[in-house]
Amino acid sequence: MESSDKELCKINELIKKSTIIDERSPARYRLKLIKHDLDPSEPYRKMTFGERDSKKPHKTILMVGETGTGKTTLINVMINYMLGVQREDKVWFEITDDQSKDHSPTTIITVYGVYDQNSPDDLTIIDTPGYGNTRGISFDKEIAMNLLRLSKDLHEIDAVCLVIDASQTRLSDRQIYIFDAVQSLFGRDIAENIVLLFTHSTGTPPKNALMAVDAKIKCAVNDKNQPVYFLFDNCQSDAANEEYETIQEQSWKLSHSGITRLFKFFENIKPKTLQMTQEVLQKRKQLEANVSNLQLRVQVTEQKQNELKQTQEALEKNRKYVEDNNDFEYEAEVSYKEKIHINSEFWHLTKEAMCCTVCQENCHYPGCWWVRNLSRCSMMRNNHCTVCTNKCHYSKHIKEAKIYVAKTKKKKRTYVDLKKEYDGKIGDGVSLVKKLEEELQELEKEKIKLVFEAFHCVDTLQMIALNADSLFTLLHVDFLIEKMKEIKEPEKAEILENIKKRAGEENTGALGYITCFIKTFS
Repeated sequence: MESSDKELCKINELIKKSTIIDERSPARYRLKLIKHDLDPSEPYRKMTFGERDSKKPHKTILMVGETGTGKTTLINVMINYMLGVQREDKVWFEITDDQSKDHSPTTIITVYGVYDQNSPDDLTIIDTPGYGNTRGISFDKEIAMNLLRLSKDLHEIDAVCLVIDASQTRLSDRQIYIFDAVQSLFGRDIAENIVLLFTHSTGTPPKNALMAVDAKIKCAVNDKNQPVYFLFDNCQSDAANEEYETIQEQSWKLSHSGITRLFKFFENIKPKTLQMTQEVLQKRKQLEANVSNLQLRVQVTEQKQNELKQTQEALEKNRKYVEDNNDFEYEAEVSYKEKIHINSEFWHLTKEAMCCTVCQENCHYPGCWWVRNLSRCSMMRNNHCTVCTNKCHYSKHIKEAKIYVAKTKKKKRTYVDLKKEYDGKIGDGVSLVKKLEEELQELEKEKIKLVFEAFHCVDTLQMIALNADSLFTLLHVDFLIEKMKEIKEPEKAEILENIKKRAGEENTGALGYITCFIKTFS
C-alpha cells in the first residue's frame, strides 16, 4: 500500500472513532472517548482514547494558563500532531469538550489519556481550568487543592506548559496575580520542566511578551540562559478560506513547527516526581487552615486571659473577703464559643468547614472543598487531626456550613463559684491567685506554640516552593508579624517583614488586586 493510501486509511479509521462536529473544510470531529468511572468524591475526571501500551514511552504534561489564552486549542493541536494529521487531510480532531454541560463545577480538572497505536508515544494531558475567570479567587485556590489530590495519583510529570498570549506587552495586576497563583502550585525542582507556549503568535520572537513575563516566571532556559518557549497561531481548525489561503497555510506551518519542537523537547526532558510539589500544596493548605484556626484560638486565649486578669483584680480588690473566706460578687467578661452559619460575608471562601466537636475549633476552614470522608481530609494524619488542640480522631469532626466564632459576655460571678470551679485543681500550699497566674502562663505558652506552627509553614515554603513569596502567603504575614512581636520574637518578625517587603515591592498591584477583589464582594 502506498504511503498516501496508508495515511488516508489511517484518517478514515480515526473518523470511524469520532463524531462529526462541523462538515466544512477542514471537517471537525470529536474523538469518541472512554469516560472512566471514578469515585464521586474525586475532584477530577478521566477520559481516554485508545488502549495504553505499557511497553511504549509515556509522557505526562500539565496545561496551565489564564482564561482566554487558547489552552484548549493547544491541547487539540497536540492531539492532531500525535495522530499524524496534515493540512492536506482537511480534517481536524478534537478531544476537549464543554464539561460545564455535563459535570458539576467541582469537577474542574480533566485527565486525557491519548493512546494511539500509530504514535511512538502515549500521552497524558492534565487540563486545568483557566485561571482568573469570573468565578473568582476561591475557584483558583480550588484548582490548587484539586491538583494536590490528583498529584497523589501521579508518579511523575514530564512538563508543565504555561500558556500565554503572545500579544501582551505588559502585565496587568490581574495577570501578575495569575502568574503568581500558577507558580504557587509547584515545588522548586519543577522549574526546569516548565515551558512557555505563546499563542496568537505572528511567528516573530515575542520580545515584549518575553520581557513582560521573564522577571515573573521561573522556567526552563536554553544554553543562552533564555526562557524555553514555543510559538502557535491557534488557527489550524479555522474554516478554509480561498482569499486567505496563503495566510492560513503559514498559520498551519507555524503551529506545526511549534508542536514539533515541543514534542522534541518532551523527548529530552527528564520527568520529575511530584513529591516536593505535593509538599508545597500541602503546606499552603495547612498554612491557611492553621492561620484561620490560630486566629480563633488566639482570640479565645486572649479573651480567657482577660477574664482571668479581671478575676485576679477582683480577688486583689476583695483581699479581706478572700482571707476571711467570705463570699463576694464580681463581674467579668466570660469567653465562650458559638457556632454560626457561614454567610455572605465569607462568599469568597468555601461554604463548608470541617470542625472539631470536642475542641470546638475550625480545623479546616477555608479550603475544605471536595472530601466527604473526613478521614481523607488533608488535615488528617493517621486518622487524627493535625490542627485542633487535642489532635482528635476524625470521627469527632463534622463538616457543615457552620464555623465556630469567639464571643464574650458579661457575667456575675461569686467567690464561692470560683472556688468550686477550681476545687481539686489547687494543691497544698498553692493559693487560688497562684493557680490563676499559672493558667495565664499556660495560655501564653499555647499561644506561642500556635504562632510558631504557622511560622514554620511559611519558613518551609521559603525553602521548597517555586514561588517562595506567594501573594497568598502575604495575606497571612501581617497577622503573624503582629503576633511574633507580641511574644517577643523580633528575629522571626523581621524574617516575615523581609518576605513581605521583598514580595510587596514586586507585586504591590497584584496584592492590591486580591485585596480589592475580596473587599469588593464581601
